[in-house]
This record gives sequence, structure tokens and C-alpha cells, in this order.
Amino acid sequence: MAKGKERLDKLLVQRGLAESRAKAQAYIMAGEVLVNGEPALKAGMTVPLAAELTVKESLQFASRGGLKLDGALDEFAIQVAGRVAADVGACTGGFTDVLL
Repeated sequence: MAKGKERLDKLLVQRGLAESRAKAQAYIMAGEVLVNGEPALKAGMTVPLAAELTVKESLQFASRGGLKLDGALDEFAIQVAGRVAADVGACTGGFTDVLL
């Protein structure tokens, strides 16, 4: 890696703009990260240490899966209050986050 550069996901964590690399990657994939005013394309891209980093807004849920489930629940008018559900494929917790 060239001197004076770092992976974007690591740099977001180092600067306190994301609490973990997983969160940083989620922000990037959701199109929420700008590098010097331009949309970031990949979490693993290397950027200059002096780059201006902006996170447009934090994600509402723990993962993009949560965003998808929330959209589906709204679209199909499904009420989850008072129901029992299991997130059997839990990875980052997005579905569980929505259901709580």
C-alpha cells in the first residue's frame, strides 16, 4: 500500500465516523460516504490520509438487510407488534434490529 494512504473502511473507524469496519462497510455500500465530495465506490479502496470524509447520515438499522425488511413491512402493511419471530440467519442483526 502506498505511504500516506489507508483503506476507506479503516479510516472511517479511525476518525470515529463509524464504530466498526462492518458499520463503515455498510455506510459505503448504502452510498452514504463521500471522499473529497465524491461518492465512495468500495470499502477496500485506498484513500489519502488527508482526504475529507463525510458520512451523509447514519443508517437507521444494523445492516442493509434491516432496510430491506423495513421496506417490505411497510409495503405489505405487515404489523410485527405482539408477534413471535426468529432471525435464523442472523449475521449483522439487521432483521432483528427492525423487529425489535
